[in-house]
Amino acid sequence: MDLKDLFTVAHFIKTRCKHGLKAGATKEKNYVFFEVDIRDSKTRLQLCFLDKVEPSATIGEIKNLVYKNDPRLYPSRQALKLHPEGKALNDDDVLENLPVGTTATIFFEDLGPQFGWVMVFLAECLGPLFTYLLFYLRLPNIYEPQHDYTRSTFTVVRLACVCHTLHYFRMLVETIFIHRFSHGTMPLHSIMLICLYYWGFAAWQAYYINHPLYTVPSYGNLQVLLALVLFLLCEIGSFSINLVLNRIKCNGSRPGEIPYPTKNPFTWPFFFVSCPNYTYEAGVWLSFAVMTQCVPVALFAFLGFIQMSIWARQKHKMYIETFEDYPDLRTAIIPLFM
Repeated sequence: MDLKDLFTVAHFIKTRCKHGLKAGATKEKNYVFFEVDIRDSKTRLQLCFLDKVEPSATIGEIKNLVYKNDPRLYPSRQALKLHPEGKALNDDDVLENLPVGTTATIFFEDLGPQFGWVMVFLAECLGPLFTYLLFYLRLPNIYEPQHDYTRSTFTVVRLACVCHTLHYFRMLVETIFIHRFSHGTMPLHSIMLICLYYWGFAAWQAYYINHPLYTVPSYGNLQVLLALVLFLLCEIGSFSINLVLNRIKCNGSRPGEIPYPTKNPFTWPFFFVSCPNYTYEAGVWLSFAVMTQCVPVALFAFLGFIQMSIWARQKHKMYIETFEDYPDLRTAIIPLFM
C-alpha cells in the first residue's frame, strides 16, 4: 500500500466518524424524557416534580424516586394512580405505556405504615397462643374471685389447651422456618383488624372452654378421643403439605411447577385437591369444635372454612391458567366436590 492509499483510507475513516457523531447527536437530540408531577390524591397539592424520567421507567422505579425525595414514603407505603379515585397502578407498569403525555400527572395515596408478611403471621399466631393461656390459668378478673388460679377437673379442658397451643406453635415454626413470603406488605390498620379477629375469637373460645361451669361433650371420652385423633392427623398433614409447598419453585407470587404428592401418605390429598393445606386446616378446627363442643369454636371453624374456600378457589384457578397439563381430577379444597 503506497502513501496515496493511506491518505484515502484515513479520509474514509474520518468521514465515517464524522457522520457517526452527527447521527449520535441527532439521536440524543430526539430522545424524549418524561416529566412526572406527583400530587396528593386528596388535596391535589404537588408533592414533588420528577424531571428527565426515562420513558421505560416502571411505576416501581418512580416510587423509588419519590422515596428519594421524601424518605418517609418508602415504596410499599405508596399507591400511585392516574386518577385520584382510580385504581392503583402496578409496580410493573411502564410509564411510556400509560395513557399519559410526556408531562404526566400521577396521584399519590399514602397507605400508612406497612409491615411484612412475617410480622403479620407472627401477630396472628402469638396473640391467640397467649390469650388462650390467660384464660386457662384463670387469672384474676376473668371469672369469679374464688376461681382465680384454679384448674378445671375435666381432661377435655386440659387436652383442649394442649391442642390449641400445639396448633399455634406449629404455625409459628412454619412461619419462621418453612413458609416463603413475598416482599408484599400489609398496612397497620389491616393488621389490627386481623388481630382483633383472631385474638378476639381465641378469647371467646377460651372463656367458655375454661369456664368453671363448662360441661363435657355429650358423648364423653369417645367423642373427645375421636376428635383428638382427627386433630393430630390434620396437624401432621398440614405440616407435611407445607413442607412440599416449600420446595416448589416460584416465579414471584406464582408457582413455577405443579405440586405433587410424595411418598408421605399425608401428602396424598394432592391427588384430589389443589390446596390440601386448607383442607387439613379446616379439619383441625372441625375436630377441635367436636372435641370441645363449643359454639364459638364451631363458628370460628365455619367462618374460616368460608374464607379458605375462597382462597383455595383462587389458587385452583391460578394453577389451571398457569399449567396446561394441570390434573383434571383436582378440585379446590374438598375432594371431588369443590
